[in-house]
Amino acid sequence: MSDEGPKLFTSKPKKSKLKTSTPITTASSSSMGAAAPPPPPPPLPQPQDSFARRYKFFGKLVLGFSFITGAYVLLRTVMKDEEKSEEVKPDRSASSSSVAPAISEKPFTPPIVEPIQRPPIPEDQQRELFKWLLEEKRKVRPKDAEERKCIDEEKAILKQFIRAKSLPSI
Repeated sequence: MSDEGPKLFTSKPKKSKLKTSTPITTASSSSMGAAAPPPPPPPLPQPQDSFARRYKFFGKLVLGFSFITGAYVLLRTVMKDEEKSEEVKPDRSASSSSVAPAISEKPFTPPIVEPIQRPPIPEDQQRELFKWLLEEKRKVRPKDAEERKCIDEEKAILKQFIRAKSLPSI
């Protein structure tokens, strides 16, 4: 019985069944005069590999990918610089070889867009808008004293607009 290893159960046995099934061997071994050798210690668990060793392949993959990406970005910027320098070089060589009159370029003027005329907003809608703005300003939580002061000034102006008899046109 001492040569056998520990019994493995598929389900947890009750204490009464466990005590009856294991015979007491200490009394018989003491009668022989020689003590039985203690059971061997349980085998040591296998040492786990470190995180870096377990995922060494992925580390190499990420490192390679980063090098490839860096090379791509570097080459792309170098190619753009070469294209820009090639565009500039022919202009300089042509102007240096033959003296040409100065070319006056017309400055770019954006097209003039006429403002859209909209009907004026009624005063009651303007008051509602100012009240809504005031409510939103009250909800804001300032970060420092300067911001609080600015918000308080804006709220004071909104209150003046709301209380005024006539509102400025928007």
